[in-house]
Amino acid sequence: MQSSHLSHVHDHTKFSDPFIEAQEYYGPGREPNRTEDHRVHTSLHEASTLPASRRFSLDESASEPRRFLIPVDSTLKSLLEREDTDQNVQITIDDAGPKVLSLGTVASHGLKHFDIRGTYMLSNLLQELTLAKGFGRKHVILDEARLNENPVQRLSRLVKYSFWDGLTRRIDASSIELAGKDPKDWTDDPRPRIYVPEACVEQICYYEKLAREQPHIRLDVRRLTDYDLTPEGVRDLNDRPGLLALAMETYTDHRTGTMELRGLPFVVPGGRFNEMYGWDSYMESLGLIVNERSDLAKSMVKNFGFCIKHYGKILNANRTYYLGRTQPPFLTDMALRVYETIRHEPDALDFLREAILAAMKEYYTIWMASPRLDTLTGLSRYRPEGIGVPPETEARHFTHILEPYASKYGMTCEEFVRAYNRNDWRICEPGLDEYFLHDRAVRESGHDTSYRLEKVAADLATIDLNALLYKYEVDIARAIQLYFKDHLVVPAECCAASHGMKPNQVETSAVWSRRAKSRRRAVDRYLWNESKGMYFDYDTIKGQQTAYESATTFWAMWAGLATPHQAAALVIKALPKFEVFGGLVSGTLESRGAVSIDRPSRQWDYPFGWAPQQILAWTGLVRYGFQEEAERLAYKWLYMVTKAFVDFNGIVVEKYDVTRPIDPHKVEAEYGNQGSDFKGVAREGKLPPFCQRSQAEPTASKGLVGLMPATCMA
Repeated sequence: MQSSHLSHVHDHTKFSDPFIEAQEYYGPGREPNRTEDHRVHTSLHEASTLPASRRFSLDESASEPRRFLIPVDSTLKSLLEREDTDQNVQITIDDAGPKVLSLGTVASHGLKHFDIRGTYMLSNLLQELTLAKGFGRKHVILDEARLNENPVQRLSRLVKYSFWDGLTRRIDASSIELAGKDPKDWTDDPRPRIYVPEACVEQICYYEKLAREQPHIRLDVRRLTDYDLTPEGVRDLNDRPGLLALAMETYTDHRTGTMELRGLPFVVPGGRFNEMYGWDSYMESLGLIVNERSDLAKSMVKNFGFCIKHYGKILNANRTYYLGRTQPPFLTDMALRVYETIRHEPDALDFLREAILAAMKEYYTIWMASPRLDTLTGLSRYRPEGIGVPPETEARHFTHILEPYASKYGMTCEEFVRAYNRNDWRICEPGLDEYFLHDRAVRESGHDTSYRLEKVAADLATIDLNALLYKYEVDIARAIQLYFKDHLVVPAECCAASHGMKPNQVETSAVWSRRAKSRRRAVDRYLWNESKGMYFDYDTIKGQQTAYESATTFWAMWAGLATPHQAAALVIKALPKFEVFGGLVSGTLESRGAVSIDRPSRQWDYPFGWAPQQILAWTGLVRYGFQEEAERLAYKWLYMVTKAFVDFNGIVVEKYDVTRPIDPHKVEAEYGNQGSDFKGVAREGKLPPFCQRSQAEPTASKGLVGLMPATCMA
């Protein structure tokens, strides 16, 4: 009787795809019955207590793919007891277990066993059983193909079908109880709180209704006024910090047939986040487009447009304490890439028009206006406005800075912060004002933190920012000429009065092309160093170039800002300074200097590397014809990431020590390493948009063309 049922189960799964999503793979229809479960449990328990033996002694010959009958809880327990010797609920090359576990096969009805050997297969087993347990499974039929899957294919599959969904958020009733709470809310009554622009009447009504209907949430709905957007207003909001509303859309609720509102989705840079971040979103959009998720990238562009319209800028993230600062500007490139994938849609041109108009408004009112514009050079800086101590850091983050000042005025740190934030007439500390000015600028730059920027960030016309603005100017000129017949009408809400713009004025490509040429001349004059063959930041206060060698020098190639001569010099003179085992390092060792207890490592300095630096450099190299160099760097990065994924339980993190061949994910820098803290299985990945098309491992002869991101192949 039992054998008959087991045959039925085997036939039922015989032709299924072993690589389908976990939700479907471990869903209804694949659960063995109780009789089968009991037998599998007994045989597996016995097998787990036996000493490891040679593979062929337990192996079975089969003409079809091997599958295993597994009791989830007992196998997980046995697996972790035997293999997880450092007890971090991960199986890695750091563990000293026997690296083998026997599983009963479906073909033998659980009587014969097959050894699962090696870190990679055992860690995949841990991941799969952790997922199965999460879906409530007590027993599973597991394909061997899921355990020995090509790691590049496995990583690509997880990104496409798991990580994106795990990192997708909306701001609406479905999430407000969780998203509205702020882990950085240090007030006496932390609670879900959302600020909605006064002009968004529908959203105000939506959230107020939600608060009435679900009083247990304790949702605090507040209207954001024009005063709240001023430095003083942002400071005052720190007493009641909250989430900032994003764009919403109407849809028909299939249960009631009524029209309802819901938030436009976006992707967050890590599972602990619930707000939409600035330049992280651009990097995510590249991967979304490669993975045919342009719908998500499109809604993120729309959310950025909403932020520019109602908050005046693309925000660092949509929390009240970020209202004073933005992030590196990538909107035009992001919008154009999305448009190319959706141009067949009826609203595609309207989408592009709205995005370009929003980018123009941001360009005029943020980057080409005080305090960010340096009028002497014509270049722009990260120089956000703000008053007092940034509240979003951990409670004691600035204690070592503030204690001497508090002692000077005979106050506790808390008393001093309150007085300082309120511009108490007794306190005059221009040095402290400048410290926090630069601290905010570092965070606005997206490169927080680095010795390149420390205590000087707000004074620097950086190569990265001005390369991005050059790209804005070129992109806007191109869009106006190609898609809007060289005649783009600017409505009143997108006009910058400070630049003398009038409602319905017409923008042409020629104006923007001239701006791009002017910026290139300024960059060549102030940021290019011919003798060293690379770009440097320019200190607008001291009137001189800085000496810090940063991988952002290659952003000029990504933007098309460099001349062919400059690009060649960058490859010959600069590239060797940054190329290491895992690709490009963020800055050189010489520039960083010595580190110590009093001068610790910074996460955007040597020896760390980040995906954005790699991607932009690859793209820039390909743009100027340096295909071999681009492929070499891409291969190094991909190999390092994939090897860590294989050796360390499927880990994918935000940054790597690119000088470490064995365990590059282990970094010692502030903020730790997002993506490394998980139990059993990583349900998200800090993965850049690479290697998501290939179904085969890279080989030295093949190179990385098949694995390189779409941005590099344009």
